[in-house]
Amino acid sequence: MEIENLRLFVLAAEKLNIGAAGRDLGLVPAVASTRLAKLEKELGTDLLHRSTRKVALSQSGAEFLPFAREILAQEAAARAALGHGGMEVTGTLRFAAPSSFAQLYIVPILPDFLAEHPGVSLDMRLSDTRFNLIEGSFDLALRSAPLEDSNLKGRKLADDTRVLCASPGYLEEHGTPASPADLAKHRLIAFGDKSPRTLIRNGEPAGLFDPRQAECRLVLDDGFSQKLATMAGAGISMNSIWSVHRELGTGQLVHVLPDLQVDDGSVLWLIYPQANVISPKVRAFIEFLMNRIGKAVPWLKASAG
Repeated sequence: MEIENLRLFVLAAEKLNIGAAGRDLGLVPAVASTRLAKLEKELGTDLLHRSTRKVALSQSGAEFLPFAREILAQEAAARAALGHGGMEVTGTLRFAAPSSFAQLYIVPILPDFLAEHPGVSLDMRLSDTRFNLIEGSFDLALRSAPLEDSNLKGRKLADDTRVLCASPGYLEEHGTPASPADLAKHRLIAFGDKSPRTLIRNGEPAGLFDPRQAECRLVLDDGFSQKLATMAGAGISMNSIWSVHRELGTGQLVHVLPDLQVDDGSVLWLIYPQANVISPKVRAFIEFLMNRIGKAVPWLKASAG
């Protein structure tokens, strides 16, 4: 397989446009189509579905894309090791992240990253719904959960400490819980699975936040919406400190059972498909987020201020 044909395929898969991918490499559309057809013949499968109106990845193309990207990353690393040019940071980086966190901490600093790396474009999917990195052909994702998939690697961005919150109005009307057992008498706001979460005190189990054992009339699968509902007086909810530190500071929210924390093993991870070499664009974005968020931990600074 020729490296330039792989590069053309990756560009065409990212742009879903063979002509545009060819132009980026200095090829006229007819030549680009011929080169892709040659690659498909070598592999014995269609990588792209073509019609007069659009181009789409085939199932084989989606499965092959991560390997093609790794081959290109390996080639760039090898050239750099031999002194044939630096690791140029170019291309489209596909990134998935929870919408609430991204809106607060990532989107505002994106212009700085794009200014630092003019050869990179960002294709971002912001949703609290978790995307499959490999099937979705994502280069990188932010997740708040234990890292379980053996096909993925991760780098810790920050701790994700979670606490219980309510509005002053709700507590005035319904009373303030004095112990975890009191939560069963309250209105709890929950995520869709309503899974119980262990509460700890000084690292030891001290009770449960269990929507199934309490009055739970509001289920929301979006963290920002849960915060808004809590501020409006709908009940007690579980929130990440990064999400609610400002409202706790202004008194719009009250930390319920402040001597307890939620123990669910959540950490903010930057995760990416298993590969021997991380592409320059992915490495650059990881380091940017680590410097601007991971090392600074802006929500802790704001809380201290």
